Amino acid sequence: MRDFLGKEAELGGKRLWLLDMDGTIYMEDRIFDGTLELLAAIRARGGRYVFITNNSSKSVTDYLKKVRAMGIPAGEENFFTSAQAAVLLLRERFPGAKVYCQGTASLVRELREAGIQVTTEAEPVDLVLTGFDTELTMEKLRRTCQILTEQKGVPYYATNPDLVCPVSFGYVPDCGSMSVMIRNATGRYPIFIGKPEPTMIQIVMEKFGRTKAETVVVGDRVYTDVASGVHAGVDTIGVLSGEATLEDFQNTDTPPTWLFENVREIWKAL
Repeated sequence: MRDFLGKEAELGGKRLWLLDMDGTIYMEDRIFDGTLELLAAIRARGGRYVFITNNSSKSVTDYLKKVRAMGIPAGEENFFTSAQAAVLLLRERFPGAKVYCQGTASLVRELREAGIQVTTEAEPVDLVLTGFDTELTMEKLRRTCQILTEQKGVPYYATNPDLVCPVSFGYVPDCGSMSVMIRNATGRYPIFIGKPEPTMIQIVMEKFGRTKAETVVVGDRVYTDVASGVHAGVDTIGVLSGEATLEDFQNTDTPPTWLFENVREIWKAL
């Protein structure tokens, strides 16, 4: 079967499917038509699917509850999030560091459960980490700006550069937009951890022993999902069910290998 642009889609050899979530397989609490069929087809072919998401507002435990409520078969091994990538980075580059976190209670809890020393107060720290904070308040922003202003040399990271997160009525600001707001107040801009960096893809490929040729990344964003796959050297599939438009996918230096309208069309092609 051909993709949205008429290109033959060669998906038979794919055994590791790395799927974005928001805007790709569901929208908020509404699962997209074709998601369950695609996942079943992947399993039937002896493949594996892993949800790789830049959304750090939920822990893996919270994501499990969410997708299972939609009827999606999943375990902890089916997820790799920007929060998990942040834990790996903190352990490797900043062992024992005291981290100020601007994020949801779920993100703070996940970091602490991973052994990271976390504070949410404006006090001397070794590193600042911000995430997609769906519980953001002005007081949180004030503390973040205070630390970045008073502790000018402190390393500053953010979980992901996504500018918006798709919701039922359109979009809301994501971590990337929050980072711009903080930059306007402090002059500081973070180093981003998640997609489009290839790290998350490389870790999952190594974990499950799959090659680049056996791996495909599926997502609705050009500058994160597709770009991360391109940077990792694997095939990518763009979908038009989320943020990016047809023009976005066509007018980029990192176009997807294939483009489909939605996951249902991918399932038909598979």
